Amino acid sequence: MKQKVIITAFAHPILKKSMGAAGFEVVESFKISYDELSAMIGSFTGMIVTTRLKIDKSIIDKATSLKWIGRLGSGMEMIDHVYAASKGIQCVSSPEGNRDTVGEQVIGMILSLLHHIDRSSNEVRKGIWLRDENRGTELGGKTVGIIGYGNTGWKLAQLLSSFHVRVLAHDGYKTGFSSGYIQEATLHEIQEQADIISFHLPLTEETYHYADNHFFQALKRSPVLMNASRGKVIDTPALIHALDEKLISAAGLDVLENESLATYSEEEMALFQNLVARTNVLITPHIAGYSREALIKMATVILDKLGIRVSV
Repeated sequence: MKQKVIITAFAHPILKKSMGAAGFEVVESFKISYDELSAMIGSFTGMIVTTRLKIDKSIIDKATSLKWIGRLGSGMEMIDHVYAASKGIQCVSSPEGNRDTVGEQVIGMILSLLHHIDRSSNEVRKGIWLRDENRGTELGGKTVGIIGYGNTGWKLAQLLSSFHVRVLAHDGYKTGFSSGYIQEATLHEIQEQADIISFHLPLTEETYHYADNHFFQALKRSPVLMNASRGKVIDTPALIHALDEKLISAAGLDVLENESLATYSEEEMALFQNLVARTNVLITPHIAGYSREALIKMATVILDKLGIRVSV
């Protein structure tokens, strides 16, 4: 009898093909609900997930045959991986697969904000032609602060090499990574010296609302703020206050605290409308790690970590 694997979110076809070639019976259910998964998980040996479903203790207890969980992308906050490990379930993620595209998007958003690309393009669409008002600022020569120096933070630093910037990188769990233009730094040093700050943090109890009023008040250079990690790393009211008080000059957000716009309360909608009305704020729908190339790279990374041969 074949071992069964369930893929709970859209993945590159190479994932299913390779698992099938390895002898697994593969079930694809991209829209499966938590309750539906909970009811059927007992029959599966492996499971592929993203951030759509929470894999908690309740589901893990019902997963009596489960040997592994593969996470497409980075961040394990939706999986109780500690409890899973206690049950002998291997958990692997694939941040190596989408770190390139996250770094590219962050740089693209930085350049758009510094050179007013999005703002001026929208003005031209309305028949407004303003040059002096849209005079840009070059990235070269600036200091970029990176908070969180894992896969995506490291990759952003690498991609910045051709811009002749100074990178100050801070990670509470890593040391000794200074090299050339990349300098290990304290949070205080980033807050005082950075012209641009980019978050690359997982969401944990420690990083929830990491960027709060206290964080913003400590900024000295009115930096451009970037977040392509997790929305709840930034306290939205504190962000709006920082924009109002010019504690930051602009913000590029690929993530929001609540990304299900249809569920917004009146308060959440008011905060959202406040942000989207600003010409110095860019918001994209959590697409930084979502490129076509990342889709296949994340799949192959998962296969490699699980010891399954890639079947082309």
